[in-house]
Amino acid sequence: MRSVLLIEDDIFDTMTAQKSFARFSVPHTLHTAFNGEEALDLLLGRQGQTALRPLPEVILLDLNMPRMNGVEFLAELRADPALRDIPVFVTTTSGMDADRAATEALGVHGYILKPLDFETSSDLIDSLSLLEHLLK
Repeated sequence: MRSVLLIEDDIFDTMTAQKSFARFSVPHTLHTAFNGEEALDLLLGRQGQTALRPLPEVILLDLNMPRMNGVEFLAELRADPALRDIPVFVTTTSGMDADRAATEALGVHGYILKPLDFETSSDLIDSLSLLEHLLK
């Protein structure tokens, strides 16, 4: 069973992701964090959190969040030797080239415009790449 960390501040987007996993029968354990700080607390065992072990096999990351946004989170993740190799897929409403370039410079595996939907995504190649990561 795959371990997935979804970093998302919108409950409806979280529910949409859960429905997409269910529709394609992706066996997974979904861990959630509301922003980048909460996600790092989970991954590193900070602020009274128990460190998430095993580490997630995939991270789904929103860009626009309170406290620590997606780009800031990615920079922290890639700077940590224990976390830097976790595949990250950005799921966002931002189609801005600057956002895409910033995340690609930090080594994301895909950039998917919301809602996360494996069937009708406008970024079908990245959506299928995510699905492949989850199913292998």
